[in-house]
Amino acid sequence: MTVSMTGFAARKGQGAGFTWAWDIRSVNGKGLDLRLRLPDWVDGLELALRAELQKALSRGNVSLSLRVSREAEQAEAGLRVNAPVLSAVLAALRDVEDAAMAVGVTLGQATAADVLAVRGVLETSATDDDTAPLRAAILADLPALLADFSAMRAAEGAALQAVIAAQLDQIAALTVTAQIHAEARRQTASAVLREALARILDHADGADEARVAQELALIAVKQDVTEELDRLRAHVDAARSLLAETGPVGRKFDFLMQEFMREANTLCSKAQALELTRIGLDLKTVIDQMREQVQNVE
Repeated sequence: MTVSMTGFAARKGQGAGFTWAWDIRSVNGKGLDLRLRLPDWVDGLELALRAELQKALSRGNVSLSLRVSREAEQAEAGLRVNAPVLSAVLAALRDVEDAAMAVGVTLGQATAADVLAVRGVLETSATDDDTAPLRAAILADLPALLADFSAMRAAEGAALQAVIAAQLDQIAALTVTAQIHAEARRQTASAVLREALARILDHADGADEARVAQELALIAVKQDVTEELDRLRAHVDAARSLLAETGPVGRKFDFLMQEFMREANTLCSKAQALELTRIGLDLKTVIDQMREQVQNVE
């Protein structure tokens, strides 16, 4: 089953008094490039996530982000009153009231909310030193995220496989057509060469008939495209075998596309006939289109 390097998945989870939101996406790449955006206060999380991602993925530019926050009840439980600051604020209020009374000024009664609003009286407790339970809960949620991610990459890969299979059918059909035209050209080539040999001998006194015939035969060999067509058929079979494999085949496909294009270029250079040249150009077009699709195969 062909797998695409393009994919996306998102997921939310909770545990150990926290909630979190995942986001993972990838595009094609020559190797595996992991870019992680994680809370740096969860000890050992990045190293553990990288290890799991490297086990699950082979190629692609992969970006993963994770946002973690306390659950509402835990956030409230994390609030505390800073006793020294509170004592200082109350003492200051008392001094202000005493000074006001001394000059006959009556002040409004301060409420608890007024006191808590003073900066430093109410503060949030620091995050617990032990983040191991949170890290374990996050890592336990990772397989579900990767399952969704892999499912999308597999679906994209199935679509890629259908497109590439159709392009291989086109290449196979063009190769058959090229073989037909090459056979037709071969049947007329002997007569053309004999006529050429006769013209040369008629207009070149003392020419070595055997040497001229040998040179014309070499020209005919250089124009023979049988080897290129045989290799194109072999490449089609190899590509279909790669599509049937279950592991990553992208790099093998990349190399095979170079071989496809090399044979198509050689066919065009040897064609020496309008129809064969047209078929060679059609082959190059389909091969180039298939190479664009192969760039996304893992």
